[in-house]
Amino acid sequence: MNYLTVAIKAAKQAGKIHKKYFNTDLKVETKSTPFDLLTIADKEAEKSIVNLIKKYFPEHNFLAEEYTYDKTGSEYTWIIDPLDGTNNFASGMPIFAVSIALMKNNEVIVGVIYDAMRNELFFAEKGCGAFLNKKPIRVSSAGSLDKSLIITGFYYSRGEEMIETLDTIKRFFLKKIMGLRRLGAASLDLCYIACGRASGFWEFELSPWDFAAGKLLIEEAGGKVTGKRGEKIFSNEKSFVVASDGKIHEQMLAVLNQREE
Repeated sequence: MNYLTVAIKAAKQAGKIHKKYFNTDLKVETKSTPFDLLTIADKEAEKSIVNLIKKYFPEHNFLAEEYTYDKTGSEYTWIIDPLDGTNNFASGMPIFAVSIALMKNNEVIVGVIYDAMRNELFFAEKGCGAFLNKKPIRVSSAGSLDKSLIITGFYYSRGEEMIETLDTIKRFFLKKIMGLRRLGAASLDLCYIACGRASGFWEFELSPWDFAAGKLLIEEAGGKVTGKRGEKIFSNEKSFVVASDGKIHEQMLAVLNQREE
């Protein structure tokens, strides 16, 4: 079985777990901050994904949100967010997904994001385009900020990072953007850039499992993903993430870095 097929199978299996626990009486734990939640669905979905992948590729590495895995020395690493949007999930808001990426050395070659509530399966292979439920997708053709819907996310910190995010929101509105959305699941934010539902996205800090699959989707759909200053970002480390249809990317970077474009 090939990498993409296994990733899709694992994502759909996790999606069943999401639906099993959604809107039930869940015990909710906290992690690093009171705003960073964890449920049995996160844990069970991750175990399900890892166990399935190990059946086919036992020698591969895993980088995932909830558990730590022993390094194997393989050039392949699976990057997994078993339930992106846990705060939404725990609150009964149906905006969440599973995100699975496969990285060979430092390059992501497969990305799958599955929204079980809408039965939307986003997937991409390096060099083969991006798809939503088997139909090819492309980024927006907006071309300028005043024709763009922008998405952002809020960092867990309630300190300087939050103040900077709120300041940046104000600067974007002064550029007369069409509107701004905050959905609460970065993987889906990136999917929506890839399929043209919005034109740009930024978030102060994302972990690899938040953006690895979505980054590939956007690039395969014709868009662009960089750091705050336009630099290359790597899918095995935390990063400030800026994503766009490519056409408004420099305009977004100018706003983010408070310079005139």
